[in-house]
Amino acid sequence: MRIDILTVFPEMFQEALSGSIIGKAREKGLIKINVYNIRDFATDKHRMTDDYPFGGGKGMIMKPEPVFAAVEHVLEDAKGKPARVILMTPQGKTLDQDTVRDLAEEEHMIIICGRYEGIDERIRCSLATDEISIGDYVLTGGELPAMVLVDAVTRFVPGVLSEETLISESFTSGLLDYPQYTRPREFRGMAVPDVLVSGDHEKIRLWRRKQSLARTLERRPDLLDMASLSEEDLKLLDEIKKEKFSDLTREDPGNEHD
Repeated sequence: MRIDILTVFPEMFQEALSGSIIGKAREKGLIKINVYNIRDFATDKHRMTDDYPFGGGKGMIMKPEPVFAAVEHVLEDAKGKPARVILMTPQGKTLDQDTVRDLAEEEHMIIICGRYEGIDERIRCSLATDEISIGDYVLTGGELPAMVLVDAVTRFVPGVLSEETLISESFTSGLLDYPQYTRPREFRGMAVPDVLVSGDHEKIRLWRRKQSLARTLERRPDLLDMASLSEEDLKLLDEIKKEKFSDLTREDPGNEHD
């Protein structure tokens, strides 16, 4: 897979793209990442990439000329092969695991990092094939969201991680992950659940699945509406709800009368 990142702050990506899983994937040739400075494609002597908005208003707007020129340069370098051109913007579709899996199947992505008060609308409507947000909040630019996107997509590129690792992660199965523990068995009075050291693999499997369901019910109940649940899952959920109701009843026995 090839990823080209267009930004006015290329130095922000040096460390993020050279370490950990991304760095190893690049070393193995599983993924190729190029970072381009949009200023290099500006034609004026000051290499301006922003200007005042037509109609007035606060802030500056990213100019279309250098962004178009940068994208066209990348496409030419890729021998004209098609690419998903992704604009990182708070107005885009919120990034989720399905989108990550979809993008990981692409051969080429171009990521445009927005800056300033916004971008010229012609970039949005004529260049971008996708608009992606990483959440309902505003950052100073698209660089950090681009790093998040690259990290998430890289994990799904074949050969980067084992299939077993991907399957066990949160959201991959439609649920949040179960609690994880490692040595020591007891730490500051907090002990690892006995079932995890029992050696009974079936009990461990059921405990983990139940914990995953319980955590999802508590923190992201909306995911349960979309998850593909088995008969076993439904029984476990029923147990969880009964246990939760029982706990609430013990905590709040109601008003006592003399």
